[in-house]
Amino acid sequence: MAAPRPPPARLSGIMVPAPIQDLEALRALTALFKEQRNRETAPRTIFQRVLDILKKSSHAVELACRDPSQVENLASSLQLITECFRCLRNACIECSVNQNSIRNLDTIGVAVDLILLFRELRVEQEALLTAFRCGLQFLGNIASRNEDSQSIVWVHAFPVAYSSMILFTSLNHERMKELEENLNIAIDVIDAYQKHPESEWPVLIITDLFLKSPELVQAMFPKLNNQERVTLLDLMIAKITSDEPLTTDDIPVFLRHAELIASTFVDQCKTVLKLASEEPPDDEEALATIRLLDVLCEMTANTELLGYLQVFPGLLERVIDLLRVIHVTGKETTNIFSNCGCVRAEGDISNVAEGFKSHLIRLIGNLCYKNKDNQDKVNELDGIPLILDNCNISDSNPCILARELPCTSLQPGPLAEQVPFLVFIQYVAGCLACLLVPENQIVFSELWCWNIISVTFVIW
Repeated sequence: MAAPRPPPARLSGIMVPAPIQDLEALRALTALFKEQRNRETAPRTIFQRVLDILKKSSHAVELACRDPSQVENLASSLQLITECFRCLRNACIECSVNQNSIRNLDTIGVAVDLILLFRELRVEQEALLTAFRCGLQFLGNIASRNEDSQSIVWVHAFPVAYSSMILFTSLNHERMKELEENLNIAIDVIDAYQKHPESEWPVLIITDLFLKSPELVQAMFPKLNNQERVTLLDLMIAKITSDEPLTTDDIPVFLRHAELIASTFVDQCKTVLKLASEEPPDDEEALATIRLLDVLCEMTANTELLGYLQVFPGLLERVIDLLRVIHVTGKETTNIFSNCGCVRAEGDISNVAEGFKSHLIRLIGNLCYKNKDNQDKVNELDGIPLILDNCNISDSNPCILARELPCTSLQPGPLAEQVPFLVFIQYVAGCLACLLVPENQIVFSELWCWNIISVTFVIW
């Protein structure tokens, strides 16, 4: 004979059922599933039992949706729902077997339906918001690195804009902290934007929430694949270059982002050299590195961020070293760096090298702007001859176009919209202008390519 249920408990003066046995059992499972060995040995029957509790508790939510007066009686049901989601969330961590078992029980559909019911309640009880967040965390974990689960989640959670709207309206500064401990949700938002760029809600979540949390970005960035990194960096560029300038509140946050971007670039920028190998290059890895450079160029164009990056340890030295290696590599053998044009890379791997060299020169110029220490450092590292050598008029250099482009043919308007050569020359001119301090002028006079310098400054 089963043990009798304990008597009802009181919460805020309201009589509510209190299924203590189920709640304690769920909490015990949640704790057990924090260990990998327990997750790997969990029987399928456990998940069926958790699903039964979840379905039973969801009936109380359905009743409250039909009769608003029942909302205040939801406390114990929300406790059970929250713990069910936590238990299932933990069970899915790095365990594809549990992901598949839970998915095959149609738990995803039950969870999504329940989350959508929460919206209909139109109340702001903390217990309800906690259940909502745990439900989203469960969906994020069951879909993590599992294509079958991902497809089921998206089928049930459509439209994406609707789900993203719910998430956007539910997150605040305090709850953003919880995302740092469950990065799958944040990564899924980026994935949602990749798959549905027409939806504005994922963009708002990333730009208005994620990018305002440097702790979240720093925790998330190493976990992103290369495609996801490119997406995040593109949105960061869009934020920096927006018609609305960064606010005083944004500046400290983006200084933290600058630290992350600069350190990552210093550590990983030489992965671009793989493009010169005979083996097929990793297009996505190269594009991710290119975007790091693009972000640094835009950050150093912002006077509020420039000073920090000008003194960032090793950044200027690494940029000069990389420009030298790429330049030499392009001369020694025939490869993707042998005929670098000047167009910014926009996804096509054949254009990656073209934009990379010109943006390296642009970044050197920005880092030297009104900074004598960096100007001297470029001179000491023989950076000036290196930059000028990139203007060498030869059949393998885009500056050959200078012979066919009289200055009188230039039309008003953005240089980037005219010819690729002008973009390259614009960056070179800016860099050299920042380096033209009295001590360095003698270096220019000793180099053979003064003619191209003259053309450069006319265009500039």
